[in-house]
Amino acid sequence: MKFSLNRELLLKPLLLVSGAVERKSTLPILGNILFDVKGQSLTLTATDLELEMVAHTEVDNQGEDGKITIPARKLLDICKSLPENSMLNFNAEDDSVKLSSGRSKYSLSTLSADDFPNIEEWKGDVEFRLLKSELLRLIESTHFSMANQDVRYYLNGMSIESEGNEIRSVATDGHRLAICKISNNSLTLPARQVIVPRKGILEIIRLLAPVDEEVQVYLGSNHIRIIDTEFSFTSKLVDGRFPDYRRVLPRNGDKVFVTDKEHLRQVLSRASILSNEKFKGVRLNFLNSLLKITANNPEQEQAEEELEIDFPYEELEIGFNVSYVLDVLSAIKDEKVKFTLADANSSVVIEGADSGEALYVVMPMRL
Repeated sequence: MKFSLNRELLLKPLLLVSGAVERKSTLPILGNILFDVKGQSLTLTATDLELEMVAHTEVDNQGEDGKITIPARKLLDICKSLPENSMLNFNAEDDSVKLSSGRSKYSLSTLSADDFPNIEEWKGDVEFRLLKSELLRLIESTHFSMANQDVRYYLNGMSIESEGNEIRSVATDGHRLAICKISNNSLTLPARQVIVPRKGILEIIRLLAPVDEEVQVYLGSNHIRIIDTEFSFTSKLVDGRFPDYRRVLPRNGDKVFVTDKEHLRQVLSRASILSNEKFKGVRLNFLNSLLKITANNPEQEQAEEELEIDFPYEELEIGFNVSYVLDVLSAIKDEKVKFTLADANSSVVIEGADSGEALYVVMPMRL
C-alpha cells in the first residue's frame, strides 16, 4: 500500500476527524485513525465508540487499495510541523507505515485495520436538511445549559426535537433551562425527540461554520448523523427520557421589564467580581425607576451597581447565580432583552426583546 498527497489535502480532513479520537482509552486502536485507500480516494475514520467522524480526500495511489490505522496524535503533530505544501509519501509495510517528505523520514507503528470498530449500519427514520448557520444557532443558543457529569445522565446532553415545520433544541441542568426553535416552512416532520450527548454537541459546534450551506441530518433510534460535503459525523444518543420541560415553564409572570442587553451585561459582570466564588450569587432590587445590583463575598467585600429602568410595579428583590444570567445574555443576539418576573421565589423568563426564537428560564437563589 503506497500513496502520496499534498500536506494541505491531508491536514484538513485529519483535523476534522481528530475530534472523535479517544484520548484516554483502554483500547489502543481508538487512538488511531483508519486510512482506507480505494483508487484515488482516501477515507479517514476516527471513533471513540460514542462518536464517529469520517472525512475524504484525494490521493495519488501508487500501489494496491488497502486499509491501515495510524496513531492520530503523532501523525497530526508531524503534519502540522512540516512546511506548507510539502508532499507526503506513505508506504505501509507489515506493522508500520513509512512517511517521508523531502529529507524528513518517519516510521510509525500501525495496528490492524480489521480490529478497527465500526458503528453499525442504521437508517434514519427522520431526515431533514438545514442550513449550517441555522443548526449552529440552534445548538449555540442552548448548549451552555447542559449539565456536566450529573447523575441524571439524560441531562448531560441536549434534546433535539422535530415536529411539523419546527426543530427545537432544549438543554437544562435543573437550575436553568434553555429552549431555541427554528421554523422552516419547507419541512414537514414527524414528532420526534432524541438526546444528543454533551461530547457530541460540543463536536458539532466545532465542525459547523455559520454559513448558508445545507447539511443533511438523520435521526435514528440510537444515533444522530450529520452529513456535509466534507465530513460525516455520527453520535450515539443518550438512552433516557428528557424531562417534560413544558411543565416547568413559569406562567404567572406579570412583571415585565426591557433593557439594553450590553449595558446590563457589563453591570452584572462588574458586580460578579465580588460575588461568592462558589455560589456566584447577586441580588437584584427592582425599584420603580432603578435596578440596584449588589454582590458580596465571605471576605466582607461588596459591589453595588445601579441601572435606570422602567419598572411600574411593586418593588421586588430577587437573587440569581450571576453566571447563569451572563450566559443567557451572551447567547441572546438582540440588542434589548426582556425579563418576565412574578415574585422573589419564582423563576425568571429571559428572552430577546425582538426575535422570540430562544427562551431562557433561570431559577432564583436564596441569598
